[in-house]
Amino acid sequence: MQKKFFILPALILCLGVSCVPAKKLADLEDQYSELENRNSVLESRLADCREEKTQTGQNFKDLSLSNENLKQEIKELKNELGLKTNNLNQLQDSYNALESNSSANLAENSKRNRELLAQLEKKEKALANEQQRLEKLKKDLDSRSQRVDELESLIAAKDAKMQALKKSVSNALMNFEGKGLTVEQRNGKVYVSMENKLLFSSGSWAVGTQGQQAVRQLAKVLGENPDINVLIEGHTDNVPYGGNGVFKDNWDLSTKRATSIVHLLQQNTKINAKRLTAAGRGEYAPIAPNTSVTGKAKNRRIEVILTPQYDELSRLLTDEQ
Repeated sequence: MQKKFFILPALILCLGVSCVPAKKLADLEDQYSELENRNSVLESRLADCREEKTQTGQNFKDLSLSNENLKQEIKELKNELGLKTNNLNQLQDSYNALESNSSANLAENSKRNRELLAQLEKKEKALANEQQRLEKLKKDLDSRSQRVDELESLIAAKDAKMQALKKSVSNALMNFEGKGLTVEQRNGKVYVSMENKLLFSSGSWAVGTQGQQAVRQLAKVLGENPDINVLIEGHTDNVPYGGNGVFKDNWDLSTKRATSIVHLLQQNTKINAKRLTAAGRGEYAPIAPNTSVTGKAKNRRIEVILTPQYDELSRLLTDEQ
């Protein structure tokens, strides 16, 4: 709620100084938040799929054990059937011997035979139903296992692509190492952090010569990776903005600096503007304490966050439902 409170005056003021239109900025921030939420949901669903796979595998093992027990029971029933058959033969002999003298014994033996046959048919029917259920569960398990394998393969491919992207970005910006620029990969994304000393003068949003070189080198790599979404975040320290009144506060300044980087990236015609999002975070997302000169310098930065597209992953999860 605090973030939204400060964004509204920032956007209104930006409209007066040729900043990015407020509605577009709000839409872009909503898109970024939606992507973050969607990523969390996807990761949670994947974890659920893995857990379900494990549980289904255990169920399959239990059913396999039950199947073995049923097979043993069938074997015992067959032995029992052999014994019953012998008994039946003996009863048949008795029947033949007593046929003329005892119709009552004949009826009793016939009844016992029918009962034995009914019991055997019941056992065989139960076994057939259990076997059918086991086969269905095995097919379901195979299907889910294949789906999980596809998801894991897709995620592994995304991770490999982001690793390659990080390497490409690091190589492209190698000349700027030690000048306030770092490249990291975490949470499936690549983070390019550039301190203001590389990009801007104090209180300014105009990118200097050295900063322009760094941004153009980054743009070259992004132009070769058209399936990567790019979020540019502006950050400041906690020292209140003391400029000439063009901006109200640090949030305004951080937003303008982010859009300055966006405009530089757009000079590369291979980058689709739909992939770019600019956001100002002001002093509200520090990475170091603002209690020292060094800490404040680290907090005054631009972060370029590179995120892979998860459309295919979303499709697989939707199909799973």
